[in-house]
Amino acid sequence: MAWLLFNVDLPPVRELQETIEGFGWAAWFVFTGLYALVALTPIPVTIMAVTGGFLFGVVIGSVLAVLGAFFGAWGAYWLARGLSKRTVLRMLGKHRPRVEDHLTSAGFEAVCVLRLMPGVPYWPVNYGAGAFGVRTAVYVPASLLSVIPGQISLVAVGAFIAEPGILTGVQVLVAWGVVVVLTVLAYRLWRSARRE
Repeated sequence: MAWLLFNVDLPPVRELQETIEGFGWAAWFVFTGLYALVALTPIPVTIMAVTGGFLFGVVIGSVLAVLGAFFGAWGAYWLARGLSKRTVLRMLGKHRPRVEDHLTSAGFEAVCVLRLMPGVPYWPVNYGAGAFGVRTAVYVPASLLSVIPGQISLVAVGAFIAEPGILTGVQVLVAWGVVVVLTVLAYRLWRSARRE
């Protein structure tokens, strides 16, 4: 991301915003749909969340990013349930041991930990949850709640890039602080749930 920031010339924020506004009332739906499609793939969703903040600001960008990430996660979950478990396990590659360890007999806490844990992309969690039989009643609320902090923190970075300032800088720091605290809490809950 740092390399992109210093080496890729993006059009001015206003120009990008005008392009998005050209879609009229459908702009939010277009962005959310594109986000969900990216979330179905191994492409990191980070760039979409940062773009959401860059184009829409923290509040609207966060709502759209959370919806896009969630719908993509839900779609991947059902896609994995339709594929054979062996196919999904091959897809997971190097992420398989960690995802399998957390999601076998998974509860709410396990899904949250994987969603919040740095270094674990969304797509292995999405497909792994479907392959390892995480119940929909557990997966849906855990996914929705645990994507919120990460998406807001990334959207805040995009908003800061668009309009650097003290307010947007504070939003980035607070959002990332919340992610760290929630990751630690979710991990502790997951560890205590495993010991029971």
